[in-house]
Amino acid sequence: MTESVPKRHPRTTLGTVILNAPYTLWAAVFIVVPLAIVAYYAFTDVNGAFTLENIKALGDYKETFIISIWYSLIATAITLILAYPFAFFMSRAKVSRQKFMMMLVMLPMWMNLLIRTYSWMLILEKNGIINNLLGMVGIDEIKMIGTPGAVILGMVYNYLPYMILPIYTVMSKIDPSLYEAAEDLGCGTWQKLRRVVLPLSLPGVISGITMVFVPSISTFYISYKLGGGKVQLIGDAIERQIQSAGNYNLGSSLSLILMVFILISLAVMNKFSDNDGGIVV
Repeated sequence: MTESVPKRHPRTTLGTVILNAPYTLWAAVFIVVPLAIVAYYAFTDVNGAFTLENIKALGDYKETFIISIWYSLIATAITLILAYPFAFFMSRAKVSRQKFMMMLVMLPMWMNLLIRTYSWMLILEKNGIINNLLGMVGIDEIKMIGTPGAVILGMVYNYLPYMILPIYTVMSKIDPSLYEAAEDLGCGTWQKLRRVVLPLSLPGVISGITMVFVPSISTFYISYKLGGGKVQLIGDAIERQIQSAGNYNLGSSLSLILMVFILISLAVMNKFSDNDGGIVV
């Protein structure tokens, strides 16, 4: 019986500390310090005195939090449904076709999110492209701007590439011999997907869910433009308190709770991963 060899951890040397110093400084200045400032404002009043009133006021935004979570979950589910088959077919396609499909995925990302969202305003608004086409065939105009559907559509369109890319990356690394072995064992198409592709692609799925859910729940520009001021998410509430009302304390408390929720969500996602980065099924 062979004895297990204990893992040897690399020694920390002066050179390692010096090489890590720029990153440590960057993290301290642009991550730790801003978070500390947000926490300070969240637990103080306008005079700088300690208070819990800002935290207590969060109860007024319970419905906004629930709506934000719900819309983000719907958008994440839709992007997963659209991205998974696309990523599968892209991973199984010829190299030339993969490049073309990858270009289609990356093309919208070459434009700024603000431009992409504004483009959907031109399509969905009262005098937009869709309503003009409907009017040409005698159909009454449909109100789309200012509806939850428009906001969710904006989330799906803007964040779909972030779901496709990690799933495709994982699927493209699956050994083709596994498909052949599954066929030799009598597995049909559905069984190959369920027994081979799905378990091996779960790391990419988890990464994609994280990359879509986190920006969706914290967005404010998409809901502001496509929601027409009638759909308010937590990002809109934070932006209004800080930019419009100048209430940095309440805005910071909302930001702090949102960050805590995102960290909890990431921790839950991380529970699906084992120590080697795989997925425990």
